[in-house]
Amino acid sequence: MLSAFDIFKIGIGPSSSHTVGPMRAALMFARSLEARGLLAQVARLRIDLFGSLGATGHGHATDQGVILGLFGDAPDTVRPETVQPRLEALRRTGRLELLGTTPIAFDRVRDIAFRGEESLAEHPNAMRFTAFAADGATLAGGTYFSVGGGFVVEGGQAVAQTAAAASAVPHPFATGDELMAQCREHGLSVAALVMRNECAWRPEVEVRAGLLRVWQVMQQCVQRGFGIDNPLAAQALPGPLRMRRRAPELHRELLAQAGAADPLAQAGAADPLAAMDWVNAFAMAVNEENAAGGRVVTAPTNGAAGVVPAVMHYYQRFVPQASDEGIVDFLLTAAAIGMLYKTNASISGAEVGCQGEVGVACSMAAGALAAVLGATPAQVENAAEIGMEHNLGLTCDPVGGMVQIPCVERNAMGAVKAINAARMALRGDGSHYVSLDAVIRTMKQTGEDMKATYKETSLGGLAVNVVEC
Repeated sequence: MLSAFDIFKIGIGPSSSHTVGPMRAALMFARSLEARGLLAQVARLRIDLFGSLGATGHGHATDQGVILGLFGDAPDTVRPETVQPRLEALRRTGRLELLGTTPIAFDRVRDIAFRGEESLAEHPNAMRFTAFAADGATLAGGTYFSVGGGFVVEGGQAVAQTAAAASAVPHPFATGDELMAQCREHGLSVAALVMRNECAWRPEVEVRAGLLRVWQVMQQCVQRGFGIDNPLAAQALPGPLRMRRRAPELHRELLAQAGAADPLAQAGAADPLAAMDWVNAFAMAVNEENAAGGRVVTAPTNGAAGVVPAVMHYYQRFVPQASDEGIVDFLLTAAAIGMLYKTNASISGAEVGCQGEVGVACSMAAGALAAVLGATPAQVENAAEIGMEHNLGLTCDPVGGMVQIPCVERNAMGAVKAINAARMALRGDGSHYVSLDAVIRTMKQTGEDMKATYKETSLGGLAVNVVEC
């Protein structure tokens, strides 16, 4: 049984599967060397990146994530502003301090191999770490799979803990039908049921504080994306595309157009669709900050990190009854929906395309918004189903292997679609022909049928039809 904090992880951009996952895997490998008493014997490392990690790892900063993990950094605690200076120091000196204590010779080009033409059978996002002694002998090795949303699985690792974890919570569920049945049986909302499960692992006060911390990081990300106290927002996004950030200018335009002390509250006075402009701005701010390697929350991935925060900002700023209690309920409901996709399908663009990232985020945000607007559990399920049904088949085809085009705009589209899905569900009575379980199965099947060229390899779609400048 997953936790809400498995779905919402604090990390850095630009990718949860290609940056955060490799950082965690590298840290796991380095710590395993330390635990086995081998750290001091390491003279050299080699890291092989396979499949999607090899194909788009350059643009997704996979090598950067690996190096940070070897340094001893974790995604939720690394300071983004220190990353580039430390990488530059590594380039100059050719010395990497494993876990911050053990210096070894390291060359980014020589010691990290991008092998996009090769895939391992278990998952398209695979990494192999090998440590060598001074005489060239192999000390240790390890294979890891970044399976989406920052989740990492070690090669050969048993995954039999699921049943035990499920039995540890009072209301285990693996499918949408089971979730709905639990809500009906106990007379609970989705959020209340998930809260009871979370309290099996930590006190309720810690759950609430943790979720509000997630919300705080989301808000800070939007502020930085708008350029507030962030001079770097005036710069183009990194990479060969040299994309300019649009969120800061859009934010300034919206403030100027509102011309009120509380521009968000008055946004609809002159333009009934102004709220949509703000939702676009919120989502784009997050994903431009993500593309720049800033602090974000996987929701459920980095590539889709703007959808849930944008809809939460919509709730906070445009819904009169919005409250911190509603924020907590929003995140708990969204997490429940994300758990269903993670358990029964995938949230990895390398496995199922962007329907598993922006599509899942849209589904999560739609159900959660409906919940805090007063929906019944059945209406929540309906909203989540609508959110995914109309993202089925969405491909992952990033131009230049960067998490920029079409990712930034796609998050804005996903957020607006989620709001509409919630409104449609609230206008109904909760009954619907297509169940959430059915649409999750369909999403998984569609991803399995999708060509690899459309699954985060940058070998098809926009990635080959847009000329890089």
